[in-house]
Amino acid sequence: MKEEEFTWTITNAVLPGFSLSHPLPEGKALHRTKLLFCCLFPSLEMKLKIILVRSIAQQPRLIYQKSKCAKSEKIEDALLLECPLGELLPSPSDYKASLIVLTVQNWLLRLSADSGEVLEKVYLAGSCCKFFRYLSWDTPQEVMIVKSAQNKLPAAARQAGIQQSVLFYLAVFQVLPLSFIGMLEINKKIFGNSVTDVAVSNGILIVMYSMGLVRLYNFKAILEQFMEQPFQLGQEFNWNGQVGIVGKYPFGLPCNIKITDTPPLLFEASSLENAFQIGGYPWHYIITPNKKKHKGVFHICSLKDNALAKNGIQDMKCCSLEPDWIYFHPDMSGRIIHVGPNLIKVLKLKEVKNHADQMEIAEDFTIVANRENCVNNSVTVTASGRVVKKRFTLLDDDPEQETFKIVDYEDELDLLSTVAVTQTYSHEVYFDKDLVLHIEQKPNRRFSCYVYQMVCDTARDDDS
Repeated sequence: MKEEEFTWTITNAVLPGFSLSHPLPEGKALHRTKLLFCCLFPSLEMKLKIILVRSIAQQPRLIYQKSKCAKSEKIEDALLLECPLGELLPSPSDYKASLIVLTVQNWLLRLSADSGEVLEKVYLAGSCCKFFRYLSWDTPQEVMIVKSAQNKLPAAARQAGIQQSVLFYLAVFQVLPLSFIGMLEINKKIFGNSVTDVAVSNGILIVMYSMGLVRLYNFKAILEQFMEQPFQLGQEFNWNGQVGIVGKYPFGLPCNIKITDTPPLLFEASSLENAFQIGGYPWHYIITPNKKKHKGVFHICSLKDNALAKNGIQDMKCCSLEPDWIYFHPDMSGRIIHVGPNLIKVLKLKEVKNHADQMEIAEDFTIVANRENCVNNSVTVTASGRVVKKRFTLLDDDPEQETFKIVDYEDELDLLSTVAVTQTYSHEVYFDKDLVLHIEQKPNRRFSCYVYQMVCDTARDDDS
């Protein structure tokens, strides 16, 4: 990468406890971008160390580079796999970080994150499915789901009256060591004709429908009830007239989980664009009423009885190109984060006074973008007395104003970070132990990478 295409920017700054933001020095390299941190424990104090590197000699060192592959070997999706602590693993390579990647030819590969070496490979597609495309976690770093693209018949087949009942295939794996749990099909004869997508998260099968309906099923119970025969990777099998080895080409994986009856329904809700989240304590869910006029309005309801929480309708009334978003806080505290162009609200669930069975939504704290208090008058008068009427008003996420683009949480440090920008470039933030990487993509495929190192200020902590 050329020197002018990659900039590393650093300064020194002490972040006091519970400080909501610390602006970085502005200049040409920073493009008026700010990285903001919020410490969730007031007693924790962090120091940011950033170093300016511009010479060619001090560019990032290339660890390894994979050779350019053909389109037939293209990687469709990937997950980072990290070694669990305190567990005995069968192979020394299991104790180092690796990448699980899914190729366009339906190979599941585990690659060393240090060298790119192929550590394990599994062929997925047998006679039942030819197009696996997506990787996700059911249980993070424990159970992985490989999902196929939606099965669609060619136009000629549909015109000929041929019916296609299987919509998706899901292959389930335990990781470290990598082991095959089973594969199942999502069939419209069981789940209905209007299924548009499926997902698995924390032991729940989530089925989404075209009319905005979301249905939840117990995924673990489905695996146990409808498993026809367990198989292990590398095992020879004779299945439905096929003889082969599990996970090897050309046989792939058997579809050994057959759902023959509709599983018991745990819960269902109707929401705009199938947006649905569960969290909090006691359990609550967040939806948007299933009408376009309610876009940007969020309802927070009890999972127990569907009752709307007091102050449970959250609406920032944003006028922006990018919509605001809301989600349960990843720290498992039960709080809720609502992010708009110029405001971040951290909300909490609490009991209504004198009504222990009713919950209400209250603000925990807010983070406000640094904007000048300018009046945006629609009518102005020039020095000569001429009246000028504006035909437009500024959007809440106007690129000339500081706007929140990213909110991320680092669980090991209990640190909430946000990226606020005054440019419409693409931004990404990553945590890696005590390092924070902020990558900014500018026009003409130019990138800037800002690297921050966080060091605990023990001297200050001892003094306090």
